[in-house]
Amino acid sequence: MADIQIRRMNWLDVDEVTKVEEASFAIPWTKEAFMNEMLRNDQAIYFVAVHERRVVGFIGVWQIVDEGHITNIAVLPEYRGQGIGNLLLTQLVEFARSKSLAALTLEVRVSNIGAQKLYEQFGFENAGRRKRYYQDNNEDAYIYWAKLGSETDGHIAHPRD
Repeated sequence: MADIQIRRMNWLDVDEVTKVEEASFAIPWTKEAFMNEMLRNDQAIYFVAVHERRVVGFIGVWQIVDEGHITNIAVLPEYRGQGIGNLLLTQLVEFARSKSLAALTLEVRVSNIGAQKLYEQFGFENAGRRKRYYQDNNEDAYIYWAKLGSETDGHIAHPRD
């Protein structure tokens, strides 16, 4: 989708990001949680995907020393399957590199094969399992890690084909 723009999120985006979150997760973060991320959490960095001035997706990361923990990534249902998650993750990896982060990590539902495939395209590897991680149904989560090397060392720079 050529007319998608990725930019840093700001507090003015919180209402729309909350709508994306609510459309994507059984137990969504609240508007207050996102406001706290924007205004009080110095480790939080978020990006939004915008189509015709509408936030259609977002991704967030907490920078913890030299690693990044991806907190959430979501795209509105009607925009899924169009590469927006890929664009968001690409932007986040570029940002992480610019901050000299050594690695990125995240949790993903065992049943979310689509997300797992996306992360694996970026070089994330399954490094373990958190039992009963998700509160809505006690589903397990896989723990994914990706080392961030330089652009030329073969680690995640761009998604793999």
